[in-house]
Formats: sequence, structure tokens, C-alpha cells
Amino acid sequence: MSGGYEVEYTAVRELHGPLVVVEGITGVGWDEYVRITLDSGDRRHGLVLEVDGDLAVVQVFEDTAGMSPDTTRIAFAGTPLHVPVGDGWLGRVCNGRGEPVDGGPPVLGRVRAAIGGTPINPARREPPTEPVLTGVAAIDVLTTLVRGQKLPVFSVAGLPHLELAIQVAAQSSCGDEPFSVVFAGMGLTHADAALVREGLAERSADGELVLLLNTADDPVIERLLTPRLALTVAEDLAFRGGRHVLVVMSDMTAYAEALREVSAARGEVPARRAYPGYLYSDLASLYERCGRIRDRPGSVTVVPVLTMPAGDITHPVPDLTGYITEGQIVLSNAIHAQGVYPPVDALASLSRLMRKGAGAGRTREDHLPVAGQLIAALARARQVRELADLIGEQALSPVDRRYLDLEQAFLRRLLAQRPGESRSLNESLDEAWHVLLTLPDGELGMLPEALLVTRRASADPEEDG
Repeated sequence: MSGGYEVEYTAVRELHGPLVVVEGITGVGWDEYVRITLDSGDRRHGLVLEVDGDLAVVQVFEDTAGMSPDTTRIAFAGTPLHVPVGDGWLGRVCNGRGEPVDGGPPVLGRVRAAIGGTPINPARREPPTEPVLTGVAAIDVLTTLVRGQKLPVFSVAGLPHLELAIQVAAQSSCGDEPFSVVFAGMGLTHADAALVREGLAERSADGELVLLLNTADDPVIERLLTPRLALTVAEDLAFRGGRHVLVVMSDMTAYAEALREVSAARGEVPARRAYPGYLYSDLASLYERCGRIRDRPGSVTVVPVLTMPAGDITHPVPDLTGYITEGQIVLSNAIHAQGVYPPVDALASLSRLMRKGAGAGRTREDHLPVAGQLIAALARARQVRELADLIGEQALSPVDRRYLDLEQAFLRRLLAQRPGESRSLNESLDEAWHVLLTLPDGELGMLPEALLVTRRASADPEEDG
């Protein structure tokens, strides 16, 4: 916290749920951090939601239970929330506003930073050029994540998006370069929060993880702070500490719903589906904090995870997220129903920056042609599957039946992976080759001929078909 708290106000007009209405105030602005002192001496904290003349509406983090309008004292910091930053966050587990829940002391640091962040000068931005390898074959081969990129995961309720987020956070790396993960959980059930802590325990013990957990019964306003706090910590670790930092944020739909609730409390005019009209700019203020800065080591890469209500990709949250980010990883109900994890829909997923971070000198020389050929083959396989549903598989040509074999090989050999299994990129690309060699050479025109001959010669005759 920062600010002098020089003046305390005692004219509390009303207490309503988590809101406190204070009158007689001067010089107070929106989003100021607030200290609240009860008659017992206990302290609570909040943020200014609205200012109207000499009235201020304050949202209390800890709720207003036990508070009395006659004895409560309110002090305004004069600035938005500031937090200490530095390596002290590594290995810690905190709630959504940065208070430890791991039994340790408060997180301290010599430097404090506003959680709103500072925009990166576009002229100082470096384009993403190197990969972040996640150990998840479907992502590393087909939608390669690049340092400084923002690549969301689109899911629906009931799919294992949280498990995938945990796996990405637990396994990702940038080779031998310093690497850290900041995981921001928003609106999690206590069972999900326990799952996150358990799944990331090893990375936390290694001092490579910052874990911020906002649960469903925590204050709504805290849910708005959680991703901003996570990004503030990540920016310092990256641009002052020289680390490559991956920020995983789940679930951004819970964040957007909290934003809608706070907007309603402010009395703002609702827009599409009752979300505030500034939902786009608010999401952009989070997602655009990723990147690399010229002449500075380190990078911030963001993987937001969001659930699409009723599977509607045109819902405001996924729709606006798609405009801001550089691709998407889409999870499929149909693939999940086949018992395949992770249920990534390869044809609906893409990474627009993949060509910047994959290929010769970055991943492997054959990476991009293999990925391109595999996507093309899967697209043809989907067409053949639709045709087979109409006329039956027996009526298909031999080549078409090979495409159906390729589709199954893709699901069972490349896509299917245990939640705790980390595959190297070489292993994943080799599996992709096994899948492609299900087809005859004449169907693999996107692959260099010399490379195809070499791979075919070294393939197992049984797999060659």
C-alpha cells in the first residue's frame, strides 16, 4: 500500500453489503486505495468505486460485517494500489490481492509498483522471435507459443481447461534461460484451488512460481485486482530481473463477470449482455502488458484461459479476446467425449506468431512444414469423415480410408497425453511424422521430398502401412 493517509473521514452515510458510502470527502478519485479502521482497531481495505461531489462509494475487500457507521474511520491513500515487487514473490502462495495464504510472512520488496502498470512504448517493443515450449505436444507442434505472445485457451464448462492450464504452467520452459511462471486463478472453487496448488507444488518448491488464488467466495473487487497484480509481479521479474515469465490467467470469464458486477454497482450504463461498454479496453489493458522490450532481457508471455458460456464463441468475452490476442487454442467437446486429453481442436486453433518462433534455428528445421502438412491432412480427414457419415466407410476410396486412419493416429498418438506427461519437442515432432506417414507419399506434397524419403526409409514397416 502507498500514500500518506493524512486525513481520516468519519462521516459514513451508509453500509450496504460490501459497499461503504462516505460523505464530506475532497480530492478523492476513482480506484484510490482505502484503509478502513474499525472501533476495535481492526483494519480493512478497499477501493473507491465512484465519486460524486462530496460522496465516495468504497468497495470493502473483507465485506462490511461488524462495521458501524458511527465508529468507522476511512482514510484515502491518494493513489491506486501499489505493491512490493521483486524475487520475494517466487515460491509464494497468496490470495487475489497478494496476502500470503501459505503461512509465510508478508511479501516484501525494496521497490513498489502500481498494479495498473505502465504501457510499453510501441517503439521499444521487440517482436516475438523465440518459443516457449510447454511440453504439450498439440500446442508445441501446431500452435507454438512464442515469448511475448498472448495466446488464449477457449473452452466450455465441463472440459479440462484448468488441468491444461496447470500442465502448461508446470511444464513450460525456455531452454536454459531463467524462467518463471505467475499463475492467477480467479473465481476458483476451493477444490479447484487445491488442485492448482497440488499441480504446481513442485514448480513452487523450486522457486519458479508465483501463485495468486482468488476463490469464488472472495470479494468480487479482489477478482479485478488479481490479474493486474500478477502482471505487475511478472513485469518486474521480466524487465528488472531478466527472466522469461509466463503468466497463466484462469478464468477470464469470471474476471469479466466481476467487472460487470462492479460496473452495475457504479451505476454505469450497461452495453452488450450487460457488460460495461469499456470491456474491450479493460481486457486490452491486461493482455497488452505482455511483450519484450528492446535492450532489456526477459519477456512476459500471457496465456488467458476462458470459458465460453453455452459454448458461444460470439459471446463478448471470447469475441473481444479474439480481437486483442494473437490466435487461440480451442478445446472440443467432441474430442473430449472420445476420452482424449487434452481435447484440442487442431483445426479451430492457431498461433499467428508461430512462424516467428518456430523453424530452423529456433525449434527444428522440419517443424513448420510438418505442422502445415498435418493441418492440411486433418482438414481433408474431416471432409472424408463427413462423407463417410453419408455413404459409409466401405464406399470410400483406399486413400480416403487412409485419411481416416490418420485422424485416429493423430488423436491417439500425438494429441493424447497424460496430464502430468511432458514431451520434448523432438518427441512430439517424431510422433507427428508417425501420424503423417499413415498417408502415401503422393498425399504429402507440402513436405520436402528429400526429407520425406529419409523419414520413410527410417520408418517402421508396420507403421508405414
